[in-house]
Amino acid sequence: MTQEKPHVRPVLKRNGFTFKQFFVAHDRCAMKVGTDGILLGAWAPVANARRILDIGSGSALIALMLAQRTPHAVHIDAVELDGAAAGQAQENVAQSPWPTRIAVHAQDITVFTSACDQRYSLIVSNPPYFPPGVACRTPERDSARSTSTLDHLTLLRCAAQLVEEEGFFCVVLPEAVGQNMVELAQKEGWHLRFRIDVAEYAHRPPHRVLLGFSPSAGETLIERMAIRNQDTHYSEAWCSLTRDFYLFM
Repeated sequence: MTQEKPHVRPVLKRNGFTFKQFFVAHDRCAMKVGTDGILLGAWAPVANARRILDIGSGSALIALMLAQRTPHAVHIDAVELDGAAAGQAQENVAQSPWPTRIAVHAQDITVFTSACDQRYSLIVSNPPYFPPGVACRTPERDSARSTSTLDHLTLLRCAAQLVEEEGFFCVVLPEAVGQNMVELAQKEGWHLRFRIDVAEYAHRPPHRVLLGFSPSAGETLIERMAIRNQDTHYSEAWCSLTRDFYLFM
């Protein structure tokens, strides 16, 4: 009779976040792996995507999540302004299962847009949202979090130049900032097609919003999701969204 081997938990590295299929080092990135990026990477609509663009990629977290969710033929461009973060993103991609599918560009998105001759069926961004002047711990974190380096109007206009007519542009933002983004996007000719209001607990108001815009008009799907139930356990909706990524879920 063969004795079963005891389950051994994997040794987790300390300088980043270990997912089921890849590891994201983020010690040289101003913005660390967090719930916002995981929300967007797990939710963004990838059906029929051919080319994907991640604006403000940071550690390449979202690009890697989207690579896991899409077929081998789908190419992903990840654009990151900060040189240290872009370098770490390149290392994360090189050590992932998809090194040939993701290209990291250490570049300003406006420069990338002006030189790009491609169109993307999906564009994603976990964009800066604090107004200039909000204190941050480091200049790098200020750059990553403040709209002084990438304001939302510029972001919308760059995405408009790069998205396919039937494609989608998706962001994750604080709920109040998201409402401003919706109004600004609609003035720029975008159509809101997806909205998910995300609450930390089922009994609390939403604190984040996932938004999906398209150049093409169509039905708007509006939903609400709680990350945790009132008993503090993770909700089934959150588990269903993220269980392909979280190591111990």
